[in-house]
Amino acid sequence: MTEDNNQKKQRFEALVDDNLKRLYSDLVQEELPDRFKDLLSQLKEQDAQGSSKK
Repeated sequence: MTEDNNQKKQRFEALVDDNLKRLYSDLVQEELPDRFKDLLSQLKEQDAQGSSKK
């Protein structure tokens, strides 16, 4: 691979890395949807009910 191609490849990889990091960062900062919160609450209730039966 020539030096020019190597530099292009490195820039491309850096661009992909930066975009993936930006996307992940945006997703992590989003609030959990209400539907998921409701499902988690239901699971916690079921777990609590199952634990109290023992």
